[in-house]
Amino acid sequence: MFMLTLLGMTKSNSTFRLFKMSLVISLFFSAKASASLGVNFEVEKEVLPNGLTVLYHADRSVPLVSFHTWFKVGSKDEKTGVTGIAHLFEHMMFKGSKKYSGDQFDTILQSNGATNNAFTTQDYTGYHINAPSSKLELLMDIESDRMATLKIDKAALDSEREVVREEKRFRVDDNPMGLLWQGIFRTSFQKHPYRSPVIGTMEDLGNVTPEIAQAFHKTYYSPSNAVIVIAGDFELAEAKRLILKYYGSIPKQIVTRTSHEPEKLQTNPRSEFIARDVKGWTFAINYLAPAAGTEESFAMDLLATIMGRGPSSRLYRRIVYNGQLATSASASNNTMQDAGLFQIFVTMKPNSSRGGAQSDFLKAQRAIYGEMWRPRNIVVTQLELERARNQILVSQVESLKTLHGKAEALAVNEVLFGDYKRVFTDLDQYLKVTPAQIQAVAKKYLAPERSVLVVVRPKGE
Repeated sequence: MFMLTLLGMTKSNSTFRLFKMSLVISLFFSAKASASLGVNFEVEKEVLPNGLTVLYHADRSVPLVSFHTWFKVGSKDEKTGVTGIAHLFEHMMFKGSKKYSGDQFDTILQSNGATNNAFTTQDYTGYHINAPSSKLELLMDIESDRMATLKIDKAALDSEREVVREEKRFRVDDNPMGLLWQGIFRTSFQKHPYRSPVIGTMEDLGNVTPEIAQAFHKTYYSPSNAVIVIAGDFELAEAKRLILKYYGSIPKQIVTRTSHEPEKLQTNPRSEFIARDVKGWTFAINYLAPAAGTEESFAMDLLATIMGRGPSSRLYRRIVYNGQLATSASASNNTMQDAGLFQIFVTMKPNSSRGGAQSDFLKAQRAIYGEMWRPRNIVVTQLELERARNQILVSQVESLKTLHGKAEALAVNEVLFGDYKRVFTDLDQYLKVTPAQIQAVAKKYLAPERSVLVVVRPKGE
């Protein structure tokens, strides 16, 4: 149990919301006075001699445990010609190891009441298992075995390669949103490896040999490149003993990383139109933005919320509610380790007006650029800022209601910044942002010449 308290004053000086479960929260928002937010729950950090970082958060309120293993490797770490290997490896991790075969992995976990999943991003790859706390040693046995002795042979590699190729066809090649996302990164980044799709290309997937895969595993799936988070019902001393027992003997590897130059300042707008067999127009307007954790990124988060989060946001009211041009309009600030993207997504109505779908698209595009002019030239109101801050804080707090959510928050901060303690201070950053700071980042990053337009449209239109 831990207490999260935000101190300040609203005009009514009333409690904003109360959550119960593994945390209790009191939220009070201040329009005039500076506010401070305290987030606290017990965490202990341990680094083994082989470089493995382990974070322990004991919570005895329910007999469950959330066990996360994250590796500091994503698509940005891939070499030319083998894009997609990080994601392919996510699949390979379920193909079995020295002690547990691929078939046994899911069967054993399911028979012991556990659930598991994994994901790959541009910056990291994460695996998690949620299970009864009595199974903690079993989880360590399984996870340490596939970290140390993963099975990599041609048959397993060929099998998962075809699974990934089919996934690419379904989620990207034949999916408007998948095509849109791929176009966004390809067009927004000219040099940084973020431009390459996380899922890779068909050709590059075919270039991954068992030897390349083994070298990738030895380097990036070593203890010195991993962060383990254990959250839930366990005795700290016993958990540490088990960690040493199952992970202490896995050898350390030296990970040499390539430094990536930041993208050059964009001085002219870019665009890409993708024609496919789709019913309606979908498009995104993107701006290169600050990386995760930077002071400016918090102001960008708040601006994205004001512009396009929910039906009361500026873009939704202008394009969907008043303009009747689209079925959805939203904005988000997508932050990664090396850079960010401020993004606006619009799905147009399939039945266009008399002027045609292209005419409606141009109207929507002009409306968006008109709305984006406003925060650059007119300071957002204090009321809008408070509303956006409340939305973000409640969302962040809700994510910490579960053991899984807390473990995930600890892992991402430790992996990206080497400091899990940012979980306890990040929310404070939103309280420090002023309307003037929001205007400053809007002027700096959201100028028309820095925009990247990506459109997926029906063929022939």
